[in-house]
Amino acid sequence: MKDTALTKTHEALGAKMVPFAGYNMPVSYEGVNIEHETVREGVGVFDVSHMGEFLIEGPNALELIQKVTSNDASKLTIGKAQYSCLPNETGGIVDDLIVYRIKEETYLLVVNASNIEKDWNHISIYNKGIKAEMKDLSEQYSLLAIQGPKAVEAMQSLTSVDLSSIKFYNFVVGDFAGIEHVIISATGYTGSGGFEIYCKNSEVKQVWDKVFEAGADFGIKPVGLAARDTLRLEMGYCLYGNDITDETSPFEAGLSWITKFTKDFVNSGALAKEKAHGPERKLVGFELDERGIPRHGYDIVDSQGKTIGEVTSGTMSPSLGKGIGLGYVPTIFSETGSKISIQIRKKAIPATVVKLPFYKN
Repeated sequence: MKDTALTKTHEALGAKMVPFAGYNMPVSYEGVNIEHETVREGVGVFDVSHMGEFLIEGPNALELIQKVTSNDASKLTIGKAQYSCLPNETGGIVDDLIVYRIKEETYLLVVNASNIEKDWNHISIYNKGIKAEMKDLSEQYSLLAIQGPKAVEAMQSLTSVDLSSIKFYNFVVGDFAGIEHVIISATGYTGSGGFEIYCKNSEVKQVWDKVFEAGADFGIKPVGLAARDTLRLEMGYCLYGNDITDETSPFEAGLSWITKFTKDFVNSGALAKEKAHGPERKLVGFELDERGIPRHGYDIVDSQGKTIGEVTSGTMSPSLGKGIGLGYVPTIFSETGSKISIQIRKKAIPATVVKLPFYKN
């Protein structure tokens, strides 16, 4: 198991540590519901330093990114970020990621921790003929997510950057917590506002300490991966390995909005055909009509009890007080208001397909 630069800090705070994507990570401190509410109502801090960072540079950087990603990165100006995915050659998704345009010919790709090696190898194959400069910075950089409606107010004293002016999916390279040249990015995964801080491993303990000093009057708390999962699920955000995989297409997963046919990219021909005739199944959000907690892997059944799909993510929503989940169903069951059931042990619990996000602030 790898440690982040803050592992000892989490242990000292009494965090429950678990193996996650090859890293020793804090899953919770006080409990998922308390931590979830902290982010929805105030401000919480996640250590997500396990995420991967690739620097793509040089005159051919954009050409490579355009080839391997589904979204149109030519639309990015310096200071903007873009959600995208890496399509594979068979209709599925290698990973989802965020692309940042740092300078004219410098891009940062932020990828999922469990896929760092896989993504690097995949992109490298397509770079053979393009020859952009690639650097894997994953082991050198730390990432803190400071999330919640009070994040801007709580953190403003730590920087000369006007935090309130950073719009969603924009970023600034500036000073933060006494460190120069930090990426301050409004690309959160919780739906409650805030931003993410990219800094070197050697700098992150100073940043962490100053963040907690500045946030003390705002009730700031450390938050673990369990609450990160309930927060992202309430927003209907996909988790790689659950809701999107090597076998799920962007159109099945509801990611047509990041799949742009204004350029040629990996498997774009086959994906264009899929778009034209429509996918046979779709990822939907559902709420349970009765008490129960849907879990990853549970069967989704129709009114006759026939299995039609399976739950990819599920939880008891702390904000809504009901069971919610995501799962793939045949397209005929994907309309809002469709009735399905979730097989929880020996009982089929009725559920309704709903429009995402589940949580509307």
